[in-house]
Amino acid sequence: MVGRVRRWCTGWALWRLPRPLIIYVLSANSVALLLAITTAFLVPFDVGDLGRLAVLVGCALVNIVLIQHIERKREYSRNSKVAYVDTRAAWTFAALIVLPLPLATAMVLISSIAWGRVYPIAGRGLLHRWIFTNSTVLLGSFAAAFVLANGMSSYPGAPASTPLAGLADFGVIAAAALLRWAVNAGMVMAAIALSDPSVRVRELFSSFSDQSLEAGAYALGVAIAVIVLANPFVLPAVVVGVVALHRSSLVDQYRKAARQDTKTGLASAGWWHEFAEQTMARTRDREAKMGVLMVDLDHFKSINDTYGHPFGDDVLRAVAAELRAEIRDDDACGRWGGEEFTVVLRDVGSEANLRRVAERIRLRIESIALTPEGGVPSDEPIHVTASIGAAVYPAQGITTLDDLLLAADSALYEAKNSGRNTVRVSPISRAPVDPERAPVEPEEFREEQPPSTPSSVRPHGEAHEVTYEKGD
Repeated sequence: MVGRVRRWCTGWALWRLPRPLIIYVLSANSVALLLAITTAFLVPFDVGDLGRLAVLVGCALVNIVLIQHIERKREYSRNSKVAYVDTRAAWTFAALIVLPLPLATAMVLISSIAWGRVYPIAGRGLLHRWIFTNSTVLLGSFAAAFVLANGMSSYPGAPASTPLAGLADFGVIAAAALLRWAVNAGMVMAAIALSDPSVRVRELFSSFSDQSLEAGAYALGVAIAVIVLANPFVLPAVVVGVVALHRSSLVDQYRKAARQDTKTGLASAGWWHEFAEQTMARTRDREAKMGVLMVDLDHFKSINDTYGHPFGDDVLRAVAAELRAEIRDDDACGRWGGEEFTVVLRDVGSEANLRRVAERIRLRIESIALTPEGGVPSDEPIHVTASIGAAVYPAQGITTLDDLLLAADSALYEAKNSGRNTVRVSPISRAPVDPERAPVEPEEFREEQPPSTPSSVRPHGEAHEVTYEKGD
């Protein structure tokens, strides 16, 4: 029995994380546990507090049941490099205002367990994340409770009813909400950065506008706190309002869905095609050159079959992140379908430049190392490679985007037949160009040494001779 428990604990995906992240997660969990135990015995509560806890728990559970399908959609399209928006704050923050700290802690844990209806904890694979998430919420709640206890005229309880005292209490509550959010989001961002040192600060704050949904949840939490104390029979109407808030969050999501692939966050096939058409027209008008890459992951089906589709989705997202990191803001990459991606590069300059970009993308993908969580055990990280076909426009025989895609696809087919994990450029000869009207090679592709000296393709993260950087 002891040996089975030991194997269960040592098999956690937590132990496969980077050592600094393991230390960080265990430290946060330990501090949260220590504070929860300490406050449970030091802060008293009565029967009335238990009744209010029961009311809040009941409403929160009904709320979770009604919004679970909405939250699944929102989580499915969420960027994994961005802190999750905690919409449960409407109920947990209300509990923090009107209940003693031990019961507010219980509210966080109960709502988190109920949240398993939305995101089931897949065995050991997600258990450490669930514990850490609760720890960050609890630590933020403890910090907010300190502000409330030392700033409000009556804590726990509703804001004062007199104008000046009520305004002061509201200011304290707003400061507590901001602190709770900052602690929670900040700790999650730190964990993301420790798990992937290559992640950029701008990635952590991408889609930051989504945090307005959590701000709305905190505002509702204040209203819920007042209603619980004044007339709890009004709370069903609040539940309806919270559900409506969640549904409104889908409006922006559906708008993005028309342009984004929900699984990877890249451009959808339809929007990418539209962008490529516009780039092609612009290329003709400016007498410049553009390039298209078709990127296909090697043996991806065997990864899905061996480690499961959730891990396959992780691979797709990792590849998408490398594609975004390599191209400029004026270029576009999209998911063409399955394990195939497409990239359009405006003002590419020459076929040699296009090949260099393709090689750097290939090396980036080759550097990906992921470890399955909660599925088939693996002592070694799983690596993935890609075959890439490239084509440049203008070229003889290419007059439409479909022609250009066919040329890139033919080059991809050749790369697959050449052993995979390689780059092939379409052999279609380029159209003759009038020397006096030849396009000027863009600066970001120019060689920093004489053209006669061959330049090497840089490994992931190392310097290279060709200046091609993602635009800011």
